[in-house]
Amino acid sequence: MGCLFAIFAGIFPRFALFIIWLVRPNFVDAAFDTWIWPLLGLIFFPFATLLYVIFYTPGIGLVGWEWFWVGFAALLDLAHLASSSYASARRRSMSRDF
Repeated sequence: MGCLFAIFAGIFPRFALFIIWLVRPNFVDAAFDTWIWPLLGLIFFPFATLLYVIFYTPGIGLVGWEWFWVGFAALLDLAHLASSSYASARRRSMSRDF
């Protein structure tokens, strides 16, 4: 059950951003000038990109606490990347011991 939770937690922000991009492309188009930034966000910083698209107000951008939440989501994305790379390195080192 824990692995299923981890899989959903890792996939949800990417899936949600992809669905928003398909259903409401105007949200993503308003937040970004080109398609490359949301694509890179989808790959590397999915949660921060999702919150950026949700909080973005055309003509105004992000203000105040909205930046805090996007920054917090970026920290969560970085923590996810760091923990997965640490687990991968640990798995590799443990497989060499045998």
